[in-house]
Amino acid sequence: MVLLILCFIIVPASADVREYVLDNGLKLLVKEDHRAPVVVSQVWYKVGSSYEYDGITGISHALEHMMFKGTKKRGEGEFSRIIAENGGNENAFTGADYTAYFQTLEKSRLPTSLELEADRMRNLVLRKEAFSNEIQVVMEERRLSTEDNPNSYLYEIAKATAYLTSPYRQPNVGWMADLQNMKVEQLRDWYELWYAPNNATVIVVGDVVPDEVFKLTKKFYGHLKPERIIPPADRPEVTQTGMKRINVKRPAEVPQLLLAYKVPGLQSSLSGVSDIELWEPYALEVLSGILSGGSSARFESRLVRGSEVAASVYGSYSMSDRLDSLFTITAIPAQGKSVAELESAIKAELVELQQTDISDDELLRVKAQVVSSDIFQKDSAFFQAMILGMYETVGLGWRAAEDYVESIQEVSAEQVKRVARKYFNDDLLTVAALEPVSTSDKMD
Repeated sequence: MVLLILCFIIVPASADVREYVLDNGLKLLVKEDHRAPVVVSQVWYKVGSSYEYDGITGISHALEHMMFKGTKKRGEGEFSRIIAENGGNENAFTGADYTAYFQTLEKSRLPTSLELEADRMRNLVLRKEAFSNEIQVVMEERRLSTEDNPNSYLYEIAKATAYLTSPYRQPNVGWMADLQNMKVEQLRDWYELWYAPNNATVIVVGDVVPDEVFKLTKKFYGHLKPERIIPPADRPEVTQTGMKRINVKRPAEVPQLLLAYKVPGLQSSLSGVSDIELWEPYALEVLSGILSGGSSARFESRLVRGSEVAASVYGSYSMSDRLDSLFTITAIPAQGKSVAELESAIKAELVELQQTDISDDELLRVKAQVVSSDIFQKDSAFFQAMILGMYETVGLGWRAAEDYVESIQEVSAEQVKRVARKYFNDDLLTVAALEPVSTSDKMD
């Protein structure tokens, strides 16, 4: 621990977002939205499953559950009870790169939210009995969401196969063996290591006055002492030099195919990695829209309605991950079609994208869809806060989100073709196929 001197810094920002930094390292972002007398309050911690290591996977998510079990000042369940009594709703989530807690309330109730979150930031009480009960809940969540869900199970196994050294190979909920062996003492250590003001960002969006929010934040958080934060070890993914292929047998109604290509994110393009251009992540966003951006996109119009080789097929890419990620294509073959036929049809679409020019009309349509989706999300106070919190917590900085629309508009058809050629490469590909088996067959 270090001594705390009560002072603060106001960082100049745009007219839309005000940024403040307390002396204890806590960052506050405030965005005014006066359309309704509502406020969204979120706290983002720079810790998630990608910060973990073998033997403690799932600890960030388990700790998220325990954050509702009481502090030195308030008993178990009291946090949620107080929020409900104030007419609000609240929840939390754990990702690979962050853990976040949020409340939505009538604007005059913001002090309640800030006071409660500040209390559990440094004063959580982790009781052995409460943990013993809650870890059973976490394990049951894993069973229901992953082990009994063939789609989620396939994705988990595909990630663990695609990545060799990257911590993204670890599931957010953790491996079952690690959950079974987890101790409350490990959670205490994890909590003390990462749950500190200098490892957190408070986001407030709604019908508020920024300087008043700052005064409240200073009142409730200003006395909290920072922690010595040691960044997680750098665990970059090793270069893949050939296609990986895995067949997964699982009780399921239909077969499924997942193609996962290794691709860079915005973080890599901004960090100066020599072979990654700044525009590449935005071109991959547009490429995703071309393939699966609605009913007129290529996958839906050509493979589902056209050749009818697929019952469903969609692509997914996230440019805002902390580490390099995957461009995934998930598909279910149409009745009477095989997984092999579906894979060939998908790859034929990718080859055409690599070799054939994209028309101006298609490019403009996809850009309009991507931009309108971004604008639609920002129409929600909750998602405005989400975008700020996510970009800030993964290390991109919240201002990077403001560049999104302009950068998408600048993507050319040739750039889309170039990233398709560069990354839709078998040497960067992992193929996972789900083979349904009878539910009477015993599965581990």
